[in-house]
Amino acid sequence: MTIGLILIGAGGHCKSCIDVIEQTEQFKVIGLLDKHELVGNNVLGYDIIGTDEDIEELAHDGHSFLITIGQIKTSQLRRKLFAKLQKCNALIATVISPRAYVSKHASIEEGTIVMHDVLINADARVGKNCIINSKSLIEHDAVIEDHCHVSTAAVLNGGVTLKEGSFLGSNATSKEFVSSTNNAFIKAGSVFLG
Repeated sequence: MTIGLILIGAGGHCKSCIDVIEQTEQFKVIGLLDKHELVGNNVLGYDIIGTDEDIEELAHDGHSFLITIGQIKTSQLRRKLFAKLQKCNALIATVISPRAYVSKHASIEEGTIVMHDVLINADARVGKNCIINSKSLIEHDAVIEDHCHVSTAAVLNGGVTLKEGSFLGSNATSKEFVSSTNNAFIKAGSVFLG
């Protein structure tokens, strides 16, 4: 059975999410939500059907939701939308690409998307409303708290904690067993030593 899914955000990250969603064959995209002036447009063949003002009504219709707005400088907008979904008692999807490897001993919470070619190893824990982007590596015992973005080809080594709201840039690599601060911004290509 496919699950009706509404995507919140219709930009570039949404396009990547749609590709993953289509590959899973678990969901049917009902439509997208974005700004008023974009209603009626479409992204990869899916219509923009409303704005975030329509979330409550759509949640009452029993649709599931995924936030498909990207996160670089701050997680503030993704957090706000996630809180709105929770307040409406909306169903919040978790999407995992069939091209990702997620250990059966790892855990991934609601609202998170795991993109193509990700590897999440044993006893890693990924929180709510996270983006685990293409080709990233999350090693054993790593903890990614809520509202984080692990960007393309980034590496979190064993036992690392990425605190709530943090961003790990493309090709960044962490030392093992270090911890970030909340809302950390770790730039692309850097080595994170804690």
